[in-house]
Amino acid sequence: KVVAGDGHTLVLKEDGTVVAWGRNNVVSTVGGWAGSSGQSEVPSGLRDVIAIAAGDNHSLALKADGTVVAWGWNNADQCDVPPNLNNVIAIDAGFHHSIALKEDGTVVAWGARNSIAAKVPEGVSGVAAIAAGNYDNILLKTDGTLSAWGSNTHGQTDIPEGLTNV
Repeated sequence: KVVAGDGHTLVLKEDGTVVAWGRNNVVSTVGGWAGSSGQSEVPSGLRDVIAIAAGDNHSLALKADGTVVAWGWNNADQCDVPPNLNNVIAIDAGFHHSIALKEDGTVVAWGARNSIAAKVPEGVSGVAAIAAGNYDNILLKTDGTLSAWGSNTHGQTDIPEGLTNV
């Protein structure tokens, strides 16, 4: 598997290890911030990975035991994996948020300084697949319908009426 973030790339190798390259440790003066990102610095000893995701300046790995590892720029808490998050079967990364699908069909999101993208609406269940956009998320439900939330500046969460059998 290969995924691309904003200036960095992650590859998941057959042996369950991750290789990363591209922009890393960039010193930025945007908004007065100066520091390093680290999104291409794979944590030492990371093994047994089954899925990867790349956000703007952060990276995620899903391990075979259902836990998530995050690294990179943590300016909006996008790398602060919730404590006791387990039984995860899928992950994705947005601009400054992260999202996980659990085995029971529920979704957990974090980061973005608790903005709308990181606040899963109440009652979300029966989810089969997830995707994170810059500031929004879309879910494929087990009944073949879609659900979305987050920023809707371009109509990205306006699911076409009557869209089924996805």
